[in-house]
Amino acid sequence: MEKQNRKGWLYLLPSMLFLGVFMVYPLIDVFIYSFEEGFHSVSQSYNGVGLYNYAYVLRDPYFLQAVKNTFLLVIITVPLSTGLALLISLGLSSVRKLRNLFQTIFFLPYVTNTLAVGLVFMILFKKTTYTDGLVNLLITMFGGESVDFITGPYWAKMLVLSLYTVWVVMPFKVLVLTGALASVNDTYYNAARVDGTRSLRMFSRITLPMISPSVFYLVVTGFIGAFKAYSDSVALFGSNLNDAGMNTIVGYVYDMLYGASGGYPSFASAAAIVLFAIVLTVTCINLMGSRKFVHYT
Repeated sequence: MEKQNRKGWLYLLPSMLFLGVFMVYPLIDVFIYSFEEGFHSVSQSYNGVGLYNYAYVLRDPYFLQAVKNTFLLVIITVPLSTGLALLISLGLSSVRKLRNLFQTIFFLPYVTNTLAVGLVFMILFKKTTYTDGLVNLLITMFGGESVDFITGPYWAKMLVLSLYTVWVVMPFKVLVLTGALASVNDTYYNAARVDGTRSLRMFSRITLPMISPSVFYLVVTGFIGAFKAYSDSVALFGSNLNDAGMNTIVGYVYDMLYGASGGYPSFASAAAIVLFAIVLTVTCINLMGSRKFVHYT
């Protein structure tokens, strides 16, 4: 038995080394950087150790705006994309003919370049010299006033960003939920039909509990992915997200490192640690809630 344990640890050694070098060490390094005040990248020196970097970041209006944008994006897109993916998966599961074709169509946005999808959304929503965009054309056809969704009011920009994010992440969720629905044993449904159970009750009492581990997985990964959003905003509003008011926490970290006002790794590290704490807290809350709502068979 002891020999088998040593063999098992030997198999795990490459993965443990990889995680240690590329995940654990960088996390520790960023944590140390976040406390080094006045760090200079060239000389690799700093003035002291303390909480000034965290105090600066938490008072920075650009960071607070990025936190607001990120939380709104999380609150809007995670439930909406998961719910829509579940409805689409239920529809695909009930369709016999051309099911594979529809699954391929719904999965296409996931394998399409993010910036390319962003360009399409800009064409749909952005006002130009020659046109107000297809969406504004539809709005005016029904008697509404055109809206500048890319450089206009905040709510319009957040609406476009949310729709874009949902469009990008939903195909993967459809794929996972379609597989989960296919794994539910038909015996449960047949027994329920014999008892005269209605479809809605079968969904709430059989389908949803059986696929709850997959739904929980998508919710947790959805929260983590939404908190790490950055390329979505860049694809729609360009690289100067602070001026557009649509920066995210990850975008703030990038700007502090490499942006026009960059060169401040200590501030970037402090912001990254704050993001890590937020994601960790939200994940722990989800894990605690899973004990009541997730059913493993």
